[in-house]
Amino acid sequence: MREIVARALAEDIGRGDVTSEACIEPTLAYRAELRARERLVFSGGPVLAEVFAQVDPQVRVELHAEEGAWVEPKASVATLRGSARSLLLGERVALNLLQRMCGVATLTRRHVEALPEGSRTRIADTRKTTPGLRALERYAVRCGGGFNHREDLSSAVLIKDNHVAAAGGVAAAIQRARAYAPHTSRIECEVDTEAQLREAVEAGAEIVLLDNFQDDAVARAVEAFHGKVVLEVSGGVTLERIPRLATMGVDVISVGALTHSARAADLGLDFEVES
Repeated sequence: MREIVARALAEDIGRGDVTSEACIEPTLAYRAELRARERLVFSGGPVLAEVFAQVDPQVRVELHAEEGAWVEPKASVATLRGSARSLLLGERVALNLLQRMCGVATLTRRHVEALPEGSRTRIADTRKTTPGLRALERYAVRCGGGFNHREDLSSAVLIKDNHVAAAGGVAAAIQRARAYAPHTSRIECEVDTEAQLREAVEAGAEIVLLDNFQDDAVARAVEAFHGKVVLEVSGGVTLERIPRLATMGVDVISVGALTHSARAADLGLDFEVES
């Protein structure tokens, strides 16, 4: 988080804020209210604090919203007090990061809330994240009630279609992965057809990702292999489809849209002269 914030500040500040330096007295103090301009799930309080800690340690940040909580329009999620120049120096970076994080958290919560009551199905993200912001976006997914998939290429074995093609088939890829991976690592394999699904299970995959399976094919997969392997569904997942998939009994629904298509939430800073 500190590295992400430092890079973002360096990108935005450059050699200084020439407008504020020209227009605002260095001793002028302000209070700024960070407000939601729409209903959203809040995520990013630690990031907000880190931005202003790096800009000016004298800026005080008081949070009013809990991570993962719904926030109504016009509600203040944080109060900031300090130098007007410092508040303006960090304003855009703080908003850019928090709007992104709240957008991801809000979209994730909508997917989680689409699950039937009592469902044990997990909503998970993917690696389709914004380059350089993965840590913050994964955190925002958790704030929204979702779960994280593998963090990076080194954290888990996930055989995808191009691995299958290069290795010479589903069974061959799984056998190679099993020979290479430590005994503590589970093998996940993506499949495009029901024939590949059977091949993957027979070859010893512990997790099978059903890629772009239609509902009837998912139902057959659950009927045949529920409890024998972890079944993950991905591709073509919509909010409307989530209740059906969860009711069928799939274990995980992974949704790339949580990060690659989340709209930035609307937040704004309202400045007032500090008395």
